Amino acid sequence: MWSPGEYLVIDWAEAAPGLFVFSAVLAFSRWRFVRFATDQKASTTLAMIAEGLAVIGGAPLADRMGCLKGGVVANVVVPTAQYVRFATHYPDWCEAADPQSKGIVEHLCGYAQSDLVVPLLTEAAVSGVSVSIAAANAAAVTWCVEVNAAVHSEIAAVPDARLAVERKLLAPLPSLRLEIGAVSVTRKVDRLSCVRYGSARCSVPTRLIGATVAIVIDHGALVVVEPGTGAIVAEHELIAPGETSILDEHYEGPRPMPTHGPRPKTTVEQQFCALGEDAEAFLVGAAAIGNTRLGAELGILLGLGAAHGQDKLVAALRRAVAFGRFRAADVRSILAAGTAAPQPCPAGDALVLDLPTAPTRSLDAYKIAATDDGSAS
Repeated sequence: MWSPGEYLVIDWAEAAPGLFVFSAVLAFSRWRFVRFATDQKASTTLAMIAEGLAVIGGAPLADRMGCLKGGVVANVVVPTAQYVRFATHYPDWCEAADPQSKGIVEHLCGYAQSDLVVPLLTEAAVSGVSVSIAAANAAAVTWCVEVNAAVHSEIAAVPDARLAVERKLLAPLPSLRLEIGAVSVTRKVDRLSCVRYGSARCSVPTRLIGATVAIVIDHGALVVVEPGTGAIVAEHELIAPGETSILDEHYEGPRPMPTHGPRPKTTVEQQFCALGEDAEAFLVGAAAIGNTRLGAELGILLGLGAAHGQDKLVAALRRAVAFGRFRAADVRSILAAGTAAPQPCPAGDALVLDLPTAPTRSLDAYKIAATDDGSAS
């Protein structure tokens, strides 16, 4: 019989060339954890164990994995230097030569191969699309949720229910976690909400524009981590230099069209543009015809506004734009004309009238008919 909180048994299996399955099972509750990776390195194994313990919500008394030991002397495990650092945060080794405990995880490896890996690879072969690590791990997460919620045939209990009991006896997770795997590098998010790595550009959420993020390469994927929270904010497949990887969900909506309208800088420019859209349209039109004295004429136009009133100046600017007159003298002439200036307007809708009706006769009534004596009537 296994006691709660004692053992986490782990093992690797090869699912396909270059694709490996990591399996871990809590001996008491039979709670199962399965993930995919592209190698079986010690750093990968440590990362898998750390992820599994984080999902479990605690650390058991002991675990064991052959690739993490530097040797065994008199059945005493000599761990690698990486595992020594890891074990200061997490559990210790269990004893070797225990077929009963080994069988638990080997059964899980076989079960995962037949129930998860084979359908996953078969579907990929039929569709002609290769399985990425991200997609495989997403399927593994779903699979673990399903099997842990079902009754286990050997213990006749639901692993999730047993885990709730076992979690109370697990050691708490450390507040300071060991950094495992490749050292991250930092990048600043540019104005396009992207980061550069290896001469390639990858998108991140727009809220991080201007912020510094950490980049980690994990199983052939580029993972972007927010340093303040440790949350993964973006994940991309590694791409060649010069390429881009843009995810639509990182942007709140379609990219807004750039504005090429006036951007006033001086006080006179700001006062003139503050008159509204008509003033901006006049300014753009005057620039389009090459009015090189436009800068000086803005002051003249503001003076006309002070003399005639802002509303009349805006109306004069609107009329000047409509007739394509973009000089200060033209606006002055419009203001001088005042209400005497004609106000042309575009043609309206067609006027449809109903014509009066009159009584009519058939054309047969006007036909000339011959009489019996041969005369026309």
